[in-house]
Amino acid sequence: MIHRDESLKPFYHGVASGDPYAESVLLWTRVSPETQLPEIKVTWEVAEDANFSAIVTSGSTTTGPEKDYTVKVEAIGLAAGTVYHYRFMALDGTSMTGKTMTAAEETSQLNFAVVSCSNYEWGYFNAYGRIAEEENLNAVIHLGDYIYEYGTDTYGDTTIGRINIPTHEIISLQDYRDRYSLYRLDPDLIAAHASHPFIVIWDDHEIANNSYVDGAQNHQDDEGSYLARKTAARKAYYEWLPIRDTPNHYREFKFGELADLFMLDERLAGRTKPADSLGDPSLLDENRTLLGQEQFNWLEENLKSSKAKWKLIGNQVIYSYLNWGYETFNINLDSWDGYPQDQEKLASVIKDNEIENVIFITGDTHSAWAFEVTNKPFDEYDPETSEGAFALEFGTTSINSSNANERYSTDTVLLHEQKITNSEINPHLKYSNLRDHGYLLLRLTDEKVIANYKFVETLRERNSNVRSEIILEAMSGSVKLKKAKN
Repeated sequence: MIHRDESLKPFYHGVASGDPYAESVLLWTRVSPETQLPEIKVTWEVAEDANFSAIVTSGSTTTGPEKDYTVKVEAIGLAAGTVYHYRFMALDGTSMTGKTMTAAEETSQLNFAVVSCSNYEWGYFNAYGRIAEEENLNAVIHLGDYIYEYGTDTYGDTTIGRINIPTHEIISLQDYRDRYSLYRLDPDLIAAHASHPFIVIWDDHEIANNSYVDGAQNHQDDEGSYLARKTAARKAYYEWLPIRDTPNHYREFKFGELADLFMLDERLAGRTKPADSLGDPSLLDENRTLLGQEQFNWLEENLKSSKAKWKLIGNQVIYSYLNWGYETFNINLDSWDGYPQDQEKLASVIKDNEIENVIFITGDTHSAWAFEVTNKPFDEYDPETSEGAFALEFGTTSINSSNANERYSTDTVLLHEQKITNSEINPHLKYSNLRDHGYLLLRLTDEKVIANYKFVETLRERNSNVRSEIILEAMSGSVKLKKAKN
């Protein structure tokens, strides 16, 4: 049973901000009326201080059932790289106060929390709670699987009493709305959203497992039209997430001369149906695509024209070649490995144009990774000097979605990590953790990138313990990863 915090009435789902630009940021909330109303007036304020003694902008808007009573407004005319506080008023109530930050135009350092894969039934969102406590974050970059579509007991563990609403697999617009509402009532997720701006992108479970333009592994004929389901899922996503309603889900964020962030849509913008197996003759078909031609052209043009020191690619599925090392599972055809034409084309763009400091940040796998990016064959790559690599890739583990440690013993998983890391099959894979849940802290300076892998202690109870397992770094102009000095 879900318990709403009555002190937040009527803003039970808290507040959120997202898509920060230098001069503006998107603000979000939801109003929950006691009875259905055709329209609700909502006012909002943005201030320089938490006491709202120095209000810099304000306004009003309306919401109603056609938006599921969600509210999104863009606060404009703000100063770059500045922390602001915001709140909403409606139905004689005032929301909690949120804190946000505009994109920096002149900065010597950027700090991002990188996250993906939160599944309500797999346990508590302790990682979101720890992210809320992180200081000086420019944004939380969410790489997808914000929700999961499954029904109760399909992919989860309800023994601690976290049970999906609705209990069946979500298909209709109201289903998706109810599932987002469930997640957004979680106090740790409320805290994370209220503390930092989010930059979000969907992966597959916001629609259905292994989704693509024309279908999904987890959409069956007896579930109705896939187009109708996809349309419903998209509408609910844009209602419930602090994201601008734009024609293309892929988009760019600029942080002065230090970094450009390119958020890719690797599901609905252009992905064709995955190959069935490595022996599928269509695997190498030139028409097989992960991004679609329009999005690929957009990424290529932006990478080539970027003047920023660092080029971050917000990436749902692993770009680097990866042999998973299992007898029954070696290559993940749902990743870039299943779309080798796009994979090699992007490698050529980076290498042929000598584009430096490209970093893929990746979710999806519920595991943590660090690659010196190079694709097979490895005969042009030297794992000792890193010569032949052309980018970096940092994969973040899940907030709480299951990983290998939920299926196998810790000792077994540790042995497997040793098998696949710095090995003959994956010489470019420098770090892996298939056991733990948490998030990645990514720091960018003019001199280096620093990746700090942070993991929570448990999912079975609310717990504030978090540890940093390893910190890796690479210097600007280099793709050689090494452990950072304390």
